[in-house]
Amino acid sequence: MENQTVRVWDLPVRVFHWSLVAGFTLAYFTGDEDNQLHIYSGYVVLGLVLFRVLWGFIGSRHARFRDFIYSPGSVVEYLKRLGSGSPQRYLGHTPAGGWMILALLASLLATSVTGLQVYALEGKGPLAANAPSITLITPASADEDEDHERGPDAAPGEQEHESQEAFWEDIHEFFANLTILLVVLHIAGVVVTSRLHQENLVKAMITGRKDADGQA
Repeated sequence: MENQTVRVWDLPVRVFHWSLVAGFTLAYFTGDEDNQLHIYSGYVVLGLVLFRVLWGFIGSRHARFRDFIYSPGSVVEYLKRLGSGSPQRYLGHTPAGGWMILALLASLLATSVTGLQVYALEGKGPLAANAPSITLITPASADEDEDHERGPDAAPGEQEHESQEAFWEDIHEFFANLTILLVVLHIAGVVVTSRLHQENLVKAMITGRKDADGQA
């Protein structure tokens, strides 16, 4: 007799999840700001992240942040039980999984925004008109400032512009690589939890359904 199943993940969550997998993978492996696929997939990722944040407040029960954001104490207790091989089963995200979702969303948002900033310094994208200027002071530039008075509307020098672009590119790459690390940890958590509870969590994110037995 087959176990009774219940709907856990709504359609918007499932479409978001797999679209994000595709969008981030494409963006990561076309990692050049001059590559149109990289640029447009980055826009897709940003749009998906913003949607998920909104859906975390107005979505179905298990899609909402309040359903899977647990206290730090609950996360520690869950990880202890996970280490012992007998974690509590949760119908939605586990306490550790919930915080991983937040970390992924934050890292993806930072990756997207810093990517837009790099693009803006090239005079392109929605942030181009308001691209902040960060002055990286070096002895050479300090000496130059003493010799040359710049007006408030003067364009930054080419060397300064390149320094700013390199600055934002480094931050962009940092968050992209941090996202990869979080994805690896997320996948490891899915594999371990699936084995311990003897359920296919990947299939659940496709069908939206989980076994009702032992739900929490």
